[in-house]
Amino acid sequence: MSDVIDLSAAERRMGGAVESVKSNFATIRTGRANPSLLDRVEVALYGSKMPLRSVANIGVPEARLLTVTPFDPNSAKEIERAIRDANIGLNPQNDGKIIRLPIPELTEERRRELIRMARGMAEEGRVSVRNVRRDEMRDLHELRREGEISEDDERRAEAELQALTNRYVERVDAALSDKEAELSEV
Repeated sequence: MSDVIDLSAAERRMGGAVESVKSNFATIRTGRANPSLLDRVEVALYGSKMPLRSVANIGVPEARLLTVTPFDPNSAKEIERAIRDANIGLNPQNDGKIIRLPIPELTEERRRELIRMARGMAEEGRVSVRNVRRDEMRDLHELRREGEISEDDERRAEAELQALTNRYVERVDAALSDKEAELSEV
């Protein structure tokens, strides 16, 4: 194959798509306390939206309890509102200093809903991987059109790119399978 064709950038971008899916999966609660459940929570304070982690400490004192301790006790009400508005299925209990978030047992209906959400996130990841493939294919066609690579080199690179795409789609599917198993366990 020609030295002109380098798929490492495509591989990096596909790896980024898989990591994005995995970090999105971490924000889906599974019945156990995990601080990453609050990663998507944005708090409106001081005239802007900030991640919860930048305005409070998050702790896990028990297996089924998260605690949020605001750096500024006056921001507790806003933090509580942000957690409620994030629609993550947690009901904050604010005592003025610490916000407690008991993690309830997941109902069968909620498990199915979370699995559906995880499948949607996985599909977004697959689409991102395929978009990287599409972009790289377009670049290969452009190189071929400009005469920088031969038709054989283009075909070989396309085959390599498809194999790379298949590998990364399989990684997304494996992460989804793990998350579904985690959500299904009672």
